[in-house]
Amino acid sequence: MELRGKVAVVTGGCTGIGRATAMALAGAGVRAVAASWTRSAEAAEEFVRLAAGHGCEAMTVRADVSDDAAVRSFASSVLERYGQVDVLVNNAGTTRAVAETDLDGLSDEIWHDLLDVNVVGAFRTTRAFAPALREAAGAVVNVSSISAYRAGGSSIAYGVSKAAMLQLTRNLASALAPEVRVNAVAPGTVATRWQTGLHGEAGFAERALAERELVPLRRTAEPEHVAQAVTGLLGMDMVTGETLVVDGGKHVRY
Repeated sequence: MELRGKVAVVTGGCTGIGRATAMALAGAGVRAVAASWTRSAEAAEEFVRLAAGHGCEAMTVRADVSDDAAVRSFASSVLERYGQVDVLVNNAGTTRAVAETDLDGLSDEIWHDLLDVNVVGAFRTTRAFAPALREAAGAVVNVSSISAYRAGGSSIAYGVSKAAMLQLTRNLASALAPEVRVNAVAPGTVATRWQTGLHGEAGFAERALAERELVPLRRTAEPEHVAQAVTGLLGMDMVTGETLVVDGGKHVRY
């Protein structure tokens, strides 16, 4: 796919991996990028300024992917403004830190919340934009996690939700073919506000330092590295239903 002149949508696009991906798309020449957000109006305003610095028009909409009406309204707003959508990046996600051994701490509420946002939210968003994506012969990239492949991570429910996202990717690749390609990226540890929120600044720095001893590339990924993988998949016109791991090679030593 040639990105120049296209319109892209990134859920959870105003911070972290979502913002880095949106800015990579802007740098690649998309004419407009739309991002959903749920928490920080300030981050949404900064997103618009950053996109403008790339010569790209931007819009932000407060839309929770766990709310189908909000997702459909988001899609309508984007299409009303731009008339097309060529790229969708399902990046919005959530987690709750619950120790793997604390089975009683993993309540039904947490399960429902994580599955609703991380899996069903990606489905809702893809469904809302599917007609436009079909018309544009577009592409979808889902942001999963290395937790889809291995035990551990922030909670059992988070890992299960991200594994389910990989199956969702395969099913959507079949359901939307031949017009739309659907792939996924599975980042390992990425230096984002998400990680410092879970572990604190000092805690994350300590964890990242220890992990680098196990990672073949000896680096901690930045959001921009995940964005590279997303844009790379968008350019692979004969690839669909696949997942690209972005963890500096750590998975080969698990």
